[in-house]
Amino acid sequence: MKKRSASPRFLALAGTVVLWACAFPAIRVGVAGLGLVALSFLRLAVAAVALLAMAPFAGVRLPRKRDLPLIALCGLTGMTAYQVLLNWGEVHVEAGTASLLIAIAPVFSVLLGSVFLSERPTRNVVLGSLIAIAGTAVVTLAEGYSGFSPASLVVLAAAVVQGVYHFASKPLLKHYSGLEVATYAMVAGTLFALPLAPRAVSATVGAPADALWSAVFLGLLPSALGFVIWGYAVARLPLAASTAALYLVPPVALVVSFVWLGERPLPLELAGGAVTVAGVVLINRRRAEEPGTDAEAVPLSASGSARDDTCTDAAGSTSGRDDRRPTGSLARTSPRHH
Repeated sequence: MKKRSASPRFLALAGTVVLWACAFPAIRVGVAGLGLVALSFLRLAVAAVALLAMAPFAGVRLPRKRDLPLIALCGLTGMTAYQVLLNWGEVHVEAGTASLLIAIAPVFSVLLGSVFLSERPTRNVVLGSLIAIAGTAVVTLAEGYSGFSPASLVVLAAAVVQGVYHFASKPLLKHYSGLEVATYAMVAGTLFALPLAPRAVSATVGAPADALWSAVFLGLLPSALGFVIWGYAVARLPLAASTAALYLVPPVALVVSFVWLGERPLPLELAGGAVTVAGVVLINRRRAEEPGTDAEAVPLSASGSARDDTCTDAAGSTSGRDDRRPTGSLARTSPRHH
């Protein structure tokens, strides 16, 4: 019985890893046929429409007015800027390499939390950050200075804004569920991207079918469905198990990129990616040392959020709704989105 009930959780977790890994080669296909502007807008718009359609059935509430500036920051950084920068970078950077560079994003969110949220960095955080940065430098310079592309810096900028998103969303997760925060941010990001809409419409006319399907795939699956099944999985699994699964995204992205696009990463890129992931793992070890981190999260209701005094965020933590504090001592982590 126990084995059977756990199975859907691990299937959801595995599905999230595969969907987010598939996003990197799908972006390469979409950018080639639509251009970075059209792909950026279409992915956001498709995801926003999907989440808004689901909102009434999932109990998503309207945000409080005082939270709108923070929601706007999340939408601008984690959605609009992230999509544009990553799509721009993947014009010249291979999908597998981009996934290795994006793996450093948690480092920036942890460092921002240390500066602005008074989260004192531990020795593991400092050492892990240095290791991850060194690994990223290896990936960026894998072909030597002659092969260095400024596009690698653009992908790193995408990792930075993703880190800002995770940092900025943390205060919101004290009052809203993860699904609510994602819906607010996705809608805000789409509104910020509206100036791109005219070029997106013109690029869509006559665009190759594979590029159009790529945009729909990215919006519905990695952005919308990927977020939902991520929340389902981590709300029902120990935090350590769900967080560790995210380290599989870069290697799975390398495999998918090889099968889908025929991309072959350099051995030095693989080595640098492994170093980066090792640094991020070391950073996250601090959570395993805190009490309650391996506790089971409060089960979700049918609408996707825990009732009574707690709600479950996208990372499976519980946080009080409407300024109410959680009754349990559960840890929180912010997921990476792709």
